[in-house]
Amino acid sequence: MHDILDDAMSAWKSDDIAAVATVIRTFDSAPRPAGAAMLVGADGTVAGSVSGGCVEGSVYELAQDVLRTGTPVLTRYGVSDDDAFAVGLTCGGTLDVFVEVFSRQTFPELDSVVADVRDNIPVAVATVVSHTDPERIGRRMVVGEEGTRGSLGSARADSAIADDAKGLLASGRSAVLTYGPDGQRRGEGMEVFVSSHAPPPRMLVFGAIDFAAAVAQQGVFLGYRVTVCDARAVFATPQRFPAAEQVVVAWPHDYLTEQWSAGELDARTVVCVLTHDPKFDVPLLEVALRLPSLAFVGAMGSRRTHDDRMARLRAAGLTESELSRLASPIGLDLGARTPQETAVSIAAEIIARRWGGTGEPLRARHGRIHHDAIEDGRGGKYDAV
Repeated sequence: MHDILDDAMSAWKSDDIAAVATVIRTFDSAPRPAGAAMLVGADGTVAGSVSGGCVEGSVYELAQDVLRTGTPVLTRYGVSDDDAFAVGLTCGGTLDVFVEVFSRQTFPELDSVVADVRDNIPVAVATVVSHTDPERIGRRMVVGEEGTRGSLGSARADSAIADDAKGLLASGRSAVLTYGPDGQRRGEGMEVFVSSHAPPPRMLVFGAIDFAAAVAQQGVFLGYRVTVCDARAVFATPQRFPAAEQVVVAWPHDYLTEQWSAGELDARTVVCVLTHDPKFDVPLLEVALRLPSLAFVGAMGSRRTHDDRMARLRAAGLTESELSRLASPIGLDLGARTPQETAVSIAAEIIARRWGGTGEPLRARHGRIHHDAIEDGRGGKYDAV
């Protein structure tokens, strides 16, 4: 829903009505992830996308029907190849899309949700998308750090779903949850889509060098909040790294330890070590590789630098299991030469690690193009960037 927030708030403030179509579930090579949304205004204007163009026409028509009737609809696109081509879903994937009327009356909490999102405060929105009682469909509850707002129809359902939504929010995941009609943990009859709006994941770039500036730009492009850190104040300046949200002067291992202790890192955090200087790298990697959950830890350097670094880390007591988490030398083999090209190769490896990609040309592979998210080691998945 992030791509339609401005348009949604504009309609909401004007007390207009609109229809919002949200991807709540995907299968196979679906073009957009769960949470992708499209807004159709009463005047026919469109914002956002649910499929990158594949089924937009069909969803647009359905949204206009929902605007006329006021009745929310849950529908599936791409059940079979024939159906996929009938609505233009030529990728062969499958989308479940929930379409509802959107207004100040149906979503009175929107302004506070948008404020939380813009302030990087975690917030989740739970919406009933299927229920044996049609009157419950479309009910909504907002789950945040300060508690819940709204109701899904009963105290029992609110309690169960609030607990589960907090778990999804902690891992930055969105998902459809199934319950009994009154929120029973076992049973069917009610489906609730929990849309998690966690703060963007962090990328920590250690080493204030020209490669770091290019990596910071790639990180921002991929949706990370980027911090550049170096102990050398003369190099670590905001002017040299305009893309970074923060530029910090500190010893890298001290900064990483401090951020972990403060709860500022999670299983989506990416660490790129670019200094290739053992007095900085080794203490930093000792900390990073021992942390229980980071999405990616990579270090730049030549083969010789890598071998020396690994020997020093073994001497420091790191286990082979801990060392296996290190992506070094960092990046995929793209033949990169310039800092910008190298940054693309690093970004490519981060993406491949996140989704379980191989880095091979797609023309050399068979089967699905899109990968599912991979486990983060805590039962969650890396599907929140």
